[in-house]
Amino acid sequence: MRYCRVKEVMSSEVVSTRCDASFKEVARLLAEHRISGVPVVNDEEKVVGVISETDLLHHHVRQEPEYGHRRFLLPKLTRSARVAEVKARARTAEHLMTQPAVIASPGQYVTDAARTMEQHRVERLPVVDDEDRLVGIVTRGDLLQVFLRADDEIRRDVVNQVSRGIGCPRYTVDVAVDDGEVTLKGHLDRRSDAVLAVRITEQVDGIVSVTDRLTYHLDDSRPPRPAVGPSGHV
Repeated sequence: MRYCRVKEVMSSEVVSTRCDASFKEVARLLAEHRISGVPVVNDEEKVVGVISETDLLHHHVRQEPEYGHRRFLLPKLTRSARVAEVKARARTAEHLMTQPAVIASPGQYVTDAARTMEQHRVERLPVVDDEDRLVGIVTRGDLLQVFLRADDEIRRDVVNQVSRGIGCPRYTVDVAVDDGEVTLKGHLDRRSDAVLAVRITEQVDGIVSVTDRLTYHLDDSRPPRPAVGPSGHV
């Protein structure tokens, strides 16, 4: 089975900035490179934070006429509000950035990186080596590349892995793939084999959905019934 890793889809040419970069320098960097975020690195190229367009937009909120008046009416600022307050007055990348940065490693599976993005609600992950030095960046768009795999390639992976996983000949399970949508057909000995075949298929990179049309001879998910003698006793 082919599990795609971050190093296969990340961009190794990364636009980054330093902690002492000014607000306008960061804004200019995003505009010139047409990007929505940038990692912040120290002198050793280690990632210390990330700046997004949202971080910069806090300045617009601060410039609203009612901003200062409303701020003093709040009885107690939440943590997110306090962070926004700091960023609204930030002049350098050090105070603009969100830290610690949510990162990925080159050897991490794409599925794990996607899960990290979803959990932290971020659109990009700086990719770092074992010493936290910046080596690349991966975006949501990069992770979606796995869904561009050809149907023939996906089918080959599914056939090989299902056959190996449930210990059956390759022809036992018929695999059809259409635009990443997989359909499994065939008759297996046990229900557990059918369930395992579907689970294995769902883990292959590039699959959009799996339709299970497998049948089986024995439902081994249920305990066997005790034998009953002629008198009706077990």
